[in-house]
Amino acid sequence: MKKILFAASMLIAVSQINAQAVNQNAVKLNPLSLAFATGNVSYERAVNANQSVQLGVFYSALNFSGLKYSGYGITPEYRFYFAGAKEALNGVYAAPFARYQNFSLTDKETSDKTTFSTIGGGATIGWQKMWTSGFVLDIFAGPSFSNAKFKSDGDEDNYDLSFGMNGFGIRTGITVGFGF
Repeated sequence: MKKILFAASMLIAVSQINAQAVNQNAVKLNPLSLAFATGNVSYERAVNANQSVQLGVFYSALNFSGLKYSGYGITPEYRFYFAGAKEALNGVYAAPFARYQNFSLTDKETSDKTTFSTIGGGATIGWQKMWTSGFVLDIFAGPSFSNAKFKSDGDEDNYDLSFGMNGFGIRTGITVGFGF
């Protein structure tokens, strides 16, 4: 009886060690966004063997040609990893997402200020690989739709900010990070 209990406890201990060895979380950064003075970070958590939730946030601040631009956004998504994905956060996936963004543009010379926000969503197809070292690479693309609202306290004719903010667009990205 002692041998059976010992063997059962060892089996449970080994299965717990193996369960903890699979990375269930990832923190990722978008290095390409730095070229646009934007910091973009996302956190992904596995909810089962082939599904996860991800929350991405960004902040941007830039001064150029007498204009001050700043903004932030949040993008939640739910990822479905396709058949064949034997561990969470690895493989080809499809992900519906929602997105909220808020921006401000101020003309330093006239103090005219325009704020705009967008709400939208879409879907991406992507491929993510988490190596045994914990390094994560995520590449994705897909269609999106946004609806923007603008508010200006200056001369609204000075800027045409609607380009790329209303209607259909494309969401693409490459993120790198670390799984744990």
